Amino acid sequence: MPDATEGSATRREELLAIAAGLFAEKGFKNTTVRDIADASGILSGSLYHHFDSKESMVDEILRTFQEELFGQYDAILASDAGPLDQLEQAVVVSFEAIDKHRDEVAIFQNEAAHLLTFERFGYLAERNEQSRDVWLTLLRNGIEAGVLRDDLDVELTYRFIRDTVWVAVSWYRPGGRRTHTEIARQYLSILLEGIHCA
Repeated sequence: MPDATEGSATRREELLAIAAGLFAEKGFKNTTVRDIADASGILSGSLYHHFDSKESMVDEILRTFQEELFGQYDAILASDAGPLDQLEQAVVVSFEAIDKHRDEVAIFQNEAAHLLTFERFGYLAERNEQSRDVWLTLLRNGIEAGVLRDDLDVELTYRFIRDTVWVAVSWYRPGGRRTHTEIARQYLSILLEGIHCA
């Protein structure tokens, strides 16, 4: 039999998953503690046994997700893979995040500007900078290695990659015609080879 601590942790994860779904669907501002409690089948007061506010909930949701994502990016940058392979791995990991953590990605995409008005979410701006640094490093390494064009505007290219990858959260659905890996590979083909006939 699982012990009480394990059961409590599992229930906490369930509550966070429910909250994440509501924040992604309705928006953080439009989701109330009562909405989360009702969806969880508990009284609003019972939710406060686990979290002191919905801000604490979204904080934990985003911190956990981003620690995992940036841990993967760090591992890619630290690997012995070549610059082009590292770039491809980062794109695949990003689409995998959309598949595995759709709600978390949607929350960050849709709510970051609002959340940044709270002091406790200042780290989101730092994560934005860290993300920018990851992609600029990948692109610059590729240019220096001669596997990417040396006339690329790396800032513009970074913005193109960022916006075209993460906007996929608005249309990608698990179980669709293509898996997230297939979409990532098609995206890389378009990014690296273009869409014109040779």
